[in-house]
Amino acid sequence: MTGIAIIGQGYMGQTHAASWTALGQNVKYVCTPRPRGPMEAAPNARVVTDLEAVLADPEVEIVSVCTPTTTHREITVAALEAGKHVLLEKPIALSIDDALAIRDAAASASGSLMVAQVVRFFGGHVLLREDVEAGRLGRIVSARARRMLQRPDWAKWWHDESKSGGAIVDLAIHDFDQMNLFLGRPVAVTSHRVSTYGPFETTIEYADGGLGQVLSHADLAPGAPFTAGISLVGEAGLADYELSAASPTQQEGATSYPGVNAYRLAAAEGGYSREITGDDPYTRQAEYFLGRVGAGEEPVLSTIGSAVRALEVALAARESLETGQRVVVDSRVSDVEATGSPSSG
Repeated sequence: MTGIAIIGQGYMGQTHAASWTALGQNVKYVCTPRPRGPMEAAPNARVVTDLEAVLADPEVEIVSVCTPTTTHREITVAALEAGKHVLLEKPIALSIDDALAIRDAAASASGSLMVAQVVRFFGGHVLLREDVEAGRLGRIVSARARRMLQRPDWAKWWHDESKSGGAIVDLAIHDFDQMNLFLGRPVAVTSHRVSTYGPFETTIEYADGGLGQVLSHADLAPGAPFTAGISLVGEAGLADYELSAASPTQQEGATSYPGVNAYRLAAAEGGYSREITGDDPYTRQAEYFLGRVGAGEEPVLSTIGSAVRALEVALAARESLETGQRVVVDSRVSDVEATGSPSSG
């Protein structure tokens, strides 16, 4: 059993705690500057305010950092310097300088760091990645993603763009990460929006000629379901994954509404469709990180470089929103850093 400390007692702190508990791990501490009593997902954890004491405890091996994004650099670097393994909530930071400081601290640390780009661990996204890696779609030339939810009023700090980066950074970064994963090195970004919370329409141009388009919205009407999805167009086929917390076409008088969680591949060599059931991506993410830590291996499925590159796209999109211009991405990470493979595009 591994000793775990959760830094942050908000929504994502609860989510990480539930995943570690589901894996039978010992959540020993919940560290927060404003304690609110025991955490439901980890009722036996000590709720404390002293981060230094938590990091000094040799029984703590893994730290989940689930705090406002502006605190990520200070907390993550301290945890890495204390020899801990760190699972850091996305985005990695709010500035490229802070992101690179975290990357550099991880490079010289004895512990491992993984940024929690949890979308990579959703069942439909796992199938999509497997099909692309197997070459079933051929070269990917176009990708479209969407992510829409009701306004997230669970955290006041989220509405302060100086702390969260706003929806275009905190929400859309999931899909920017996916665009980069399948299309390679981004070279320019153009983004437009209707209002502060969206909808946002972002177009990303890639070095190999591919195009990525992302629809993001953080202000759906009350009662509307969380909805996300991604579609890929390849030279040898198509693939699509759709996720909805509840059916977007609810029937009058019905008492329950089934969700949608489905993947479909249509390729030259054949295709298939699959309903995703029993999916628990947050626990799958924690299990993967735990396995890599236990094996003494780096978490190559979600590299630090890919987290930095996703942030570069998000910040370019925010600049485009502010200026109304196409923004060139001046990447400060190499393709090898971003993909984890010298042969990946």
